[in-house]
Amino acid sequence: MNKRKRFRGNVLPEITLLIRPFMKADREALSRLYLESRQDTFTWQNSAAFCLSDFDRDTAEEAIWVAERQGALVGFVSVDAADNFVHNLFVATHWLGHGIGSQLLATSLANIGSPARLKCLVENTRAIVFYQTKGWQKVGDGVSDDGKYVVFEMDNS
Repeated sequence: MNKRKRFRGNVLPEITLLIRPFMKADREALSRLYLESRQDTFTWQNSAAFCLSDFDRDTAEEAIWVAERQGALVGFVSVDAADNFVHNLFVATHWLGHGIGSQLLATSLANIGSPARLKCLVENTRAIVFYQTKGWQKVGDGVSDDGKYVVFEMDNS
């Protein structure tokens, strides 16, 4: 369905979101998005410890898909396909609530086996609600250096 918006009497097409595999040229923009998103979201952590190089460290050896809108990168998901594990799902703060995370998550699930798993920090209540509304089931919990987390699982077969 092609949604259209009215603007001063003219009908404009909805701006499309492109989900595509990561390219090396994306690294700088995604490093910045990852840093800024964590600074905005993980307010209970010491954001001074976050740095641009965290993106490379935290996505090493993972498959990455990016969300691109009008040439700008607005989100990404990274997975460890061998373990069916969704490791990172981040959307630029000003694009939250526009379905980008849902599309990235769907892409990752279509490219890994079942059941899929992920961990979510307990303090990240918005993300927990997001995963629960998508049908993820809590199957465990634990504690890491970043704090308490919930383990979610999804039968994506």
